[in-house]
Amino acid sequence: MSALAWAAGRAPEYDVVIEPDRRMPLRDGTQLAMDLYYPARDGKKVEEPLPVVLWRTPYDKIASTGPIARYFASHGYIGVSQDVRGRYASEGVFYPFAHEGPDGYDTVEWIAAQPWCNGKVGTTGASYFAAVQNALACHNPPHLSAMIPIFGPSSYFHSAMRHNGALEMRFFRYAFSMASESREAAADPVIKAALLEAMTNIWDWVKAFPIRRGETPLRLIPSYEEWAIDISTRVLYDDYWRQSGYGPAPCFDTCADVPTLYIGGWYDSYTRSTVENFLALHPRQKQPVHLLMGPWKHSLGAEGEVGDLSFAPHGGLPDAFQGVQLHWFDHWLKGIDNGIDRQPPVRYFEMGGGAGTVGRERLIQHGGRWRTSPSWPPPHAKPMTCYLHGDGGLRTTPPSAESDSTSYTYDPANPVPTIGGNLSALGVEPGGYDQRADARFPFCQGSMPLSARQDVLCFISEPLTEELVLTGPIEARLWVATDGRDTDFTAKLMDLYPPSPAYPAGAAINLTDSIQRLRFRHGYEREELVEPGEICEISFQLYPTANRFAVGHRLRVDISSSNFPRFDLNPNTGGVLGADRCRRIATNTLYHDAGHPSHLLLSILS
Repeated sequence: MSALAWAAGRAPEYDVVIEPDRRMPLRDGTQLAMDLYYPARDGKKVEEPLPVVLWRTPYDKIASTGPIARYFASHGYIGVSQDVRGRYASEGVFYPFAHEGPDGYDTVEWIAAQPWCNGKVGTTGASYFAAVQNALACHNPPHLSAMIPIFGPSSYFHSAMRHNGALEMRFFRYAFSMASESREAAADPVIKAALLEAMTNIWDWVKAFPIRRGETPLRLIPSYEEWAIDISTRVLYDDYWRQSGYGPAPCFDTCADVPTLYIGGWYDSYTRSTVENFLALHPRQKQPVHLLMGPWKHSLGAEGEVGDLSFAPHGGLPDAFQGVQLHWFDHWLKGIDNGIDRQPPVRYFEMGGGAGTVGRERLIQHGGRWRTSPSWPPPHAKPMTCYLHGDGGLRTTPPSAESDSTSYTYDPANPVPTIGGNLSALGVEPGGYDQRADARFPFCQGSMPLSARQDVLCFISEPLTEELVLTGPIEARLWVATDGRDTDFTAKLMDLYPPSPAYPAGAAINLTDSIQRLRFRHGYEREELVEPGEICEISFQLYPTANRFAVGHRLRVDISSSNFPRFDLNPNTGGVLGADRCRRIATNTLYHDAGHPSHLLLSILS
């Protein structure tokens, strides 16, 4: 039986009536607009006070939440969908994420004081909807009663807007996208036209990064320009990044203690954050904290396909996903004994073990199955160290050479292109793909495999003689050097399929990756440039995953210095990040000898 069989939901009980554009005052007098979805019988709303399910959105309350708000109203909840400050029908100035903690607190408490609410307010939603939930939870509103953050942040500094010192370019693109759909653009056709033109040429703007104040169409809406420049230039972890709208990590000890279901996907941009939130709050809170991780990207595909991988028949999440949320709220907001409190706290999809490549079909039947666990990683997981060897081998035995290293040149003008992965809002398709140049992805030329590039170092295991189940965190520990004052190092882990008719050279399917900016090797509260040629030890987390490597498959680890446009390009100068106009080619070195045993630390099920 599928681990999601409990999510089928129950039959609707009510009709629905809607009260549109109800106004709610914030503490500073700003009026936010919300639509109210009431359970009804014979066209009249039910009069008894009921629990409320709340969505707060920057994406238009009608278009983005109407169907699911109706769904909950038909099941005996009052659905409240609200435009956040400065977006669509709500007043105020939009500066992404900054106001969502206090505004969310005010919204929850205003709702709880209304005669149609019984005092219980639940929140749900994905991406920005999840960020606003986390933000208001940091302010601990008394009537917040349950949460379901889906694909949401932990710390926007550490693994979202910025990532181990680099900028995730999806948020640079996001500034243009949000501005083009803003209230200001809707009111002025000239502004709208300028921003739509920028979106048409977005890869040119991405390539031209960093931007300068007043030199892009974002200047037409100053708050959007200010935010884009702020996230590009505020490179230290300071009070700006500790504000509640940028993730709950700084306030884990004081977050609202309510039943919370964190939902994430192995190919989502918030994979690491979702797991981090669970790991931080599950032991801290008295109320249940659960984790649900599927083989999903930044949305839930019913067919179970992500990139060139199929996780059918079990990996899709069809319409029953509404039932997942209903099941959670039915117990914690309505007190229905549906057994959710007796379920294991962790449900995850173990990818792999499928039929693989079938004939000449490019879609790989990667397959997988649902698992449950009392913890993450599962209690029977054990560490396994995979060492990088000078001959290109990836082995569990450490290198023995007294001196061994590999050098390559990293040219910011010719970066390694992003081929799938943990992405969202970038305009690049996420998921698992054979790691070769592909016309489906920007900045690609030809069709050569990435392993053929001179700036990609590949380390490959022997073919597996028995299955290997990777489940849990992944850490890269590398000894590196550069001939400049700063650079980046990237790591990517792949499931290497053997040759087949569809993939005559085999397929290197990306599972997870990450990056480390060298100037932040000792932390993110200060910048510390390196001396040219100085050997540095760096350690950084890749995104966690769960994958079954089949017999005959191999593990591959790629080390390089760019992954563009997922991450911004290090100019290698040691100059001011987000402002430096100069670039230089760097000679970077990876060490793999007895004194500098570069390796990946994996979590394997025994």
